[in-house]
Amino acid sequence: MSYQDIIYEKIGHVARLWHNRPAMRNAENTNLLEELNSALGEAEADPDVRVIILAGKGGHFSAGHDLKEGRELRIGFGVEQRWEYEERYYFNYCLNVLNSSKPTIAQVDGACIAGGFMLANMCDLMVASEDAFFADPVVHTMAVAAVEVLIHPWVLGARKAKEMLFTGQRLTAADALAAGMVNRVVPVADLDDTVLQMANRIAEAPTFALKVLKKSLNRTFDIMGREAALKAHFDTHQLSHFSDEANAFKASGATHTIRRDASGQSTNV
Repeated sequence: MSYQDIIYEKIGHVARLWHNRPAMRNAENTNLLEELNSALGEAEADPDVRVIILAGKGGHFSAGHDLKEGRELRIGFGVEQRWEYEERYYFNYCLNVLNSSKPTIAQVDGACIAGGFMLANMCDLMVASEDAFFADPVVHTMAVAAVEVLIHPWVLGARKAKEMLFTGQRLTAADALAAGMVNRVVPVADLDDTVLQMANRIAEAPTFALKVLKKSLNRTFDIMGREAALKAHFDTHQLSHFSDEANAFKASGATHTIRRDASGQSTNV
């Protein structure tokens, strides 16, 4: 397939799927999310692909969902329309990555914010550059209950997740490594090669054994209630979009605050 907002790169037994909107800090518009989901399906269906990498071109993984597109195209959405849109593009597409039958690695540099944060944390492993940072500021900037997929406590632990979400402040790559969310932190110049080396090493494992091992590991978390908790939060998130607080933020033009809080140079979260 040909893609506009992502790049599908195949290197041996590895497929690397790049966000490719560098001028927008890889903000995830509807088309990018559609293409990323299609590319994931393409990699899943290719028996020669054994490992899938998610990455971002231009120095940032992703500054999050494209709020400019959202304001232009979905500003008038009611409960039902917003629910349907976010369930498909934000929640279900993320779970497709989480439940991929093949090992996945998030390759993160620069901004990994809000929607980008939840997507990266759907992956089995994460390697970050030294300049990477992570944030989910939407409680402060939108009066909404975090992002759609509340993966934070599962990858950071309860206290660090609460600190991140309640304050809206960033986590550095070093913070994320210490919390156990990130597997390795490397210099920016080494990021591509380090991730590819890791992927190639994983690709050497017998594929069926790896597939069922991943299934067992995912089931361990689901037995503890992970997927049920994610689904429960999605409902809560939808409710918070229509609170008096959220409506007041929209009326006050708080999108300017969102742009400032994202990365100091990003236009989206």
